[in-house]
Amino acid sequence: MIQNERDIRHEHVLDVARQMMTAARTAPKGKGVDIIEVALVTGDDVKVLSDKMVAMVEEHGMKFFLRDADNILSAEGIVLIGTHEQAQGLNCGHCGYATCAGRAEGVPCAINSVDVGIAIGSACATATDMRVDTRVMFSAGLAAQRLDWLKGCKQVYAIPVSASSKNPFFDRKPKQ
Repeated sequence: MIQNERDIRHEHVLDVARQMMTAARTAPKGKGVDIIEVALVTGDDVKVLSDKMVAMVEEHGMKFFLRDADNILSAEGIVLIGTHEQAQGLNCGHCGYATCAGRAEGVPCAINSVDVGIAIGSACATATDMRVDTRVMFSAGLAAQRLDWLKGCKQVYAIPVSASSKNPFFDRKPKQ
């Protein structure tokens, strides 16, 4: 049997994306509390996410969403990593408030933010180890959050994944 890389690339990239999901899950969590959610977007749902990003430009005017919306269409899949909001009760002050109880509504617990960041780093390191291209996108993550694809998560980031002769997620031109 002869397998051409071009014929098996898509499944290989999706396998790496699944390994990235495992890396995010097993990443260290503050106080050992796991409130991270991870999912993989593939197929027609990539277009749904792209369309949501385009629609959001009308709302906030951030034109780079247009570039990113077009850019994710080059992905084999998109890993989503988000965190639920849960104060960790450390009264550490990293969120800007002296105590967890004094934290204003809507201000994220800093420990939750660090946890999602570590999970993203673990996922991207896995992709790097497997020589698969990625880029962390706040824009696509926010669109996924608005679609509530990670039920109830407050901070969601997207990591499009690709394996081609050139990383499609860098050296991008702004959309007009």
